[in-house]
Amino acid sequence: MELSVKNMVCDRCILSIKELLLDLGIQYERIELGKIHLINSLNEKKKGELSAELLRLGFELLESPGAKYIQSVKNAVIDLIRNQESALKKFTVSAFIEDKVGKDYKWLSSLFSEMENQTIEQYVIAQKVERVKELLTYDELSISEISDKLHYSSIAHLSNQFKKVTGITPSAYKSVGKRLPLDKI
Repeated sequence: MELSVKNMVCDRCILSIKELLLDLGIQYERIELGKIHLINSLNEKKKGELSAELLRLGFELLESPGAKYIQSVKNAVIDLIRNQESALKKFTVSAFIEDKVGKDYKWLSSLFSEMENQTIEQYVIAQKVERVKELLTYDELSISEISDKLHYSSIAHLSNQFKKVTGITPSAYKSVGKRLPLDKI
């Protein structure tokens, strides 16, 4: 049985869910971003218990197919920007999402816009800006290196996009630095 979970966006999220499943005595095959693969089906009582505990931790069980696709798109984008940086140079975002989600990008884009009140492109930009903020906070890479790492066409493109989203330049951000949790983007 496969369950889709909203707001599961990082390895710590996976660890939290593993601990929760252990506490609830629920056996799982594997856990990945946005998905729990259970060994056995859950009865309604156990599923309700799991749902309540997930909500307490800031997660949510997704029931509708549309919501599951939206979460799959979000997980693919987060994976692309945070873990698959080399794929940014090899694939278009749309091709990467199509491959990961297994659905036509045009259809996914329409569904995403309808349900999230923003386009996939806007979501990608928001995720990239948060990644830039993170890398600026670490202060290990120059803006030029960050631009290259996230496959921006130029430093100016990164700076313009960053300022459009945050209202300040990347250099100014280094001095004030406030980041958002990934599930709040």
